[in-house]
Amino acid sequence: MDKFDVVIIGAGPGGYVAAIRAAQLGLSVAIVDKEWLGGVCLNIGCIPSKALLKNAEVAHTLRERGKDFGFTFDNLKLDYAAAVKRSRQVSDRLTRGVGFLMKKYNIPVVMGTAKITSTTTINVITVDGTARELSAGNIIIATGSHPAVFPGVTVDGEKVLTYREAILQEKQPQSVVIIGAGAIGLEFATVWNSYGTEVTLVEMLPRIAPLEDEEVSAELAKAFTKRGIKSLVDTRVQKIETSAKGVKVFVSGKDGDQVLEAEQALVAIGFKPNSADLGLEENSVTLTLRKHIQVDERMSTNVPGIWAIGDVTGKLLLAHVASTQGILCAEAIAGLETKPIDYAMVPRATYSQPQIASFGYTETQLKEQGKAVKVGKFPFQANGKALGMSDYAGFVKILVDDKYGEILGAHMIGPEVSELLPELTLAQQNELTISEIARNIHAHPTLSESLMEAAENAEGKAIHI
Repeated sequence: MDKFDVVIIGAGPGGYVAAIRAAQLGLSVAIVDKEWLGGVCLNIGCIPSKALLKNAEVAHTLRERGKDFGFTFDNLKLDYAAAVKRSRQVSDRLTRGVGFLMKKYNIPVVMGTAKITSTTTINVITVDGTARELSAGNIIIATGSHPAVFPGVTVDGEKVLTYREAILQEKQPQSVVIIGAGAIGLEFATVWNSYGTEVTLVEMLPRIAPLEDEEVSAELAKAFTKRGIKSLVDTRVQKIETSAKGVKVFVSGKDGDQVLEAEQALVAIGFKPNSADLGLEENSVTLTLRKHIQVDERMSTNVPGIWAIGDVTGKLLLAHVASTQGILCAEAIAGLETKPIDYAMVPRATYSQPQIASFGYTETQLKEQGKAVKVGKFPFQANGKALGMSDYAGFVKILVDDKYGEILGAHMIGPEVSELLPELTLAQQNELTISEIARNIHAHPTLSESLMEAAENAEGKAIHI
């Protein structure tokens, strides 16, 4: 039996980061995964999707906005398959990098399916069918999640897809119904629309990007309508039927019953945890009603020596959250003092066009809490860099405690807003006030000046609006 201080089940952005941090702290570590290093994020999620979105940005500029920049084409040809192949190259490069890091830190990688047989042992059926037993002083479960689908709906990978099939297929659908207007639905809507696909979004909640600030959702809806993306909100899917031609999506909403016909349907309605068949119940690990693994602020389960991180905990299903949890967990195992994660203040980003970025509370949430709030806003149409980029839809919105100037949240939609988040989250984490943001000198012209201008606006001292 191979013995380690820590064995990690799952090599995604939670698992492999936890492995590296544990190794840095002098612990012996092994990691197990049944499919790939880097998990969903690096292989079929965050990373390849961003490569596709860059291609989509270029495609949209060439197809729709060439005249704005002074160029035209007689016979423009867009190769969607080439975009997908480039995304695979980007993904492969990063996953090879994770493999290099495992070797660098002397972390054995075991490819296979793991099951916890006791609080200190794991049985692995490796990819070649052999059994291997690992002994661990600590077990970290980092198995992630999988797409949720409707009861009675069969994902066939041809006409009905989840993100997994969608991101790997090299053919561009001529028409698609996307069910779910969260981050995945919005990003695929952006990609396919940019290449000329007819896109219809179906969302059961009252607005697209339903978890974002209401003004952000409204701005995105306006931008999507301008791009020709149809959005049906307050609309539920009743059933999906496939035929030789494609799919029929039966929906019911405020406009009554409709049948939406398209070549494909993408189901993007959420995720379920990968907590089954791990031996959790047999070892008395507590699960929530939705089968997430219950953990404390140190990422420990109710069973000493068994820990969990990432999507399988159901805390906040984001790669950077999983990585942060992984570091925190490794440090807790090593006996270091840890600081709990404030999930409300974690940065969030959706890479649609325009981008969305946010953290903290929305204006509605703060009003419901009875907070006295100042709002600082600044439109990108008044930002010189955004105008120069010809990408000036959207705004920065910062929410501030009226009495003390404490930053309570920020909600942005516009060019590269995901890159603007760290200044605000760093300020909030270190208890800086809106005054420090307003007085921080920002280079000109930059998109980040919009943060300064919104901060000045919150103080009633806006210069350019």
